[in-house]
Amino acid sequence: ATTTSAGERAAQTPSLPDRVRIFVLGAGFAGLGAAIKLDEAGERDFLVVDKGDSVGGTWRDNTYPGAACDVPSQLYSFSFAPNTEWSRPCSPQPEIHAYLQRVAEESGVLDRFRFGVTVEDASWDEQDRVWQVTTSAGTVTADVLISGSGGLSEPKLPEIKGIEEFAGEIFHSARWNHDYDLTGKRVAVIGTGASAIQIVPEIAPKVAHLDVYQRTAPWVIPRNDRTYTRLERLAFRHLPFVQKAYRRAIYWGRE
Repeated sequence: ATTTSAGERAAQTPSLPDRVRIFVLGAGFAGLGAAIKLDEAGERDFLVVDKGDSVGGTWRDNTYPGAACDVPSQLYSFSFAPNTEWSRPCSPQPEIHAYLQRVAEESGVLDRFRFGVTVEDASWDEQDRVWQVTTSAGTVTADVLISGSGGLSEPKLPEIKGIEEFAGEIFHSARWNHDYDLTGKRVAVIGTGASAIQIVPEIAPKVAHLDVYQRTAPWVIPRNDRTYTRLERLAFRHLPFVQKAYRRAIYWGRE
């Protein structure tokens, strides 16, 4: 017999209640953290919706080559849910997404998550003092609206004259086309932000020619990334104070 995870069960339940006390938009770090803390505080009447098919937000949607966190993962994680399995200080995207999925599964709040639901509008009803949230699965009335959608939820292509007539392959880093082979191609990367800084070194060895277009120079400092030693990972698992010390050390620039 096959088993169904809590995340899958939530995803299979598209119906929404007509009314909830708290409506949470987005199931990334912010939405998941809000749900867990609301539940801990005794606020059971809440609903989290996300247009994706699982928790994760940015770390579910961004799967480009080299995708990783540029903030040390000992800090870029929930303080109430330390992860002893980080492989390196700045963890790659699959590890961060897996971490969020594990925290969600263990939290006991996924029964109040609905995936595959897009929020189309949210308006404040001054007379009744409630939010009317219109979604692809119906309208929900809520007393409180928490937006955890983040600034990277919708990718935006640059407004370049003629881009719509470009005959070659074009895609945003947040919607990476893994079916398209860049080997031997002439490639242009527009932008030099955090994503480009990770993508360019990954694809440079395989492409025939690579141009990078920059409007404003970013500030770049050494990431000091490395692979954690076996001894460090054993200490994280069995000596919790060691991981706490690593987390505190980040504030002193010593991780």
